[in-house]
Amino acid sequence: MKTKEIRDLTPEELRHQYEETSKELFNLRVQQATGQLEKPSRIREVRRTLARMLTVQNERKREAKA
Repeated sequence: MKTKEIRDLTPEELRHQYEETSKELFNLRVQQATGQLEKPSRIREVRRTLARMLTVQNERKREAKA
């Protein structure tokens, strides 16, 4: 997901999407451990997407405090 797409999500949608992406990362790591991973670059993409989501969540928390 792109940052703009993440920013357009509601807090509830963002939390749900974060959970789904975390599960995807777990499954990719399992596939990597068993040698079934076809696209290793996907792990990097998913990790970066998770980081973007956390960044947006933290920005929203900071804005709420201010």
